[in-house]
Amino acid sequence: MNFAVLQFPGSNCDQDVVHVLRNVLGHTVELLWHKESSLGAADAVIVPGGFSYGDYLRTGAIARFSPVMEAVQGFAADGGLVLGICNGFQILCEAGLLPGALIRNRSLQFRCEHILLKTATPNSPFTNQIPLDKLLRLPIAHGEGCYFADVETLASLRANDQILWRYVDARGDVTEVANPNGSLDSIAGICNEKRNVAGLMPHPERASEPILGGTDGRLVLESMIHALAGKPAVRAA
Repeated sequence: MNFAVLQFPGSNCDQDVVHVLRNVLGHTVELLWHKESSLGAADAVIVPGGFSYGDYLRTGAIARFSPVMEAVQGFAADGGLVLGICNGFQILCEAGLLPGALIRNRSLQFRCEHILLKTATPNSPFTNQIPLDKLLRLPIAHGEGCYFADVETLASLRANDQILWRYVDARGDVTEVANPNGSLDSIAGICNEKRNVAGLMPHPERASEPILGGTDGRLVLESMIHALAGKPAVRAA
């Protein structure tokens, strides 16, 4: 599979994603600078974490206007798989590719720790290889990871099975204590209605090798690979 990993001024997780996709999972990866206008031969796109444009204005607000995002929007409109991780999730929301927004953590503190996720549905290209009874242990590192949306949007997300992951405790229960940022409905990640664009605040690429303390994050990326193997590739201009 051919993956495109975007790079903005201030990205700091792009090389991590490239390493995991190329050296751990064995796929072809192209690192694309934000000024590119084409995604090349990408089968899927990863928008990585970091602090694009220094988080000026608000997270993702400037990056969404980068030239490469026009190509990403076209790719997504044609059904191509797009995953946003942390700042990438924020950028996708700002670009209108995902509903809602990521705002300041309720604690007003930057949270850097490992958390547990429960997969809410296997019915997506990003979760199809994750056993429903498995809790994922992944790291977070963000100050603006609180997912927020209006009542109608939340109702639509629930009705359309668009909530992919929730923060939970060790028993798999949704609790206030287990929610590190105050996200509504303990939401850690969602997808769009077409189910080909997703975003999550935790970092699967930082939990994809034993040396990093766990490999749960590989299940997210392997789900994408499994989904891509089962359908024709969407080629971007």
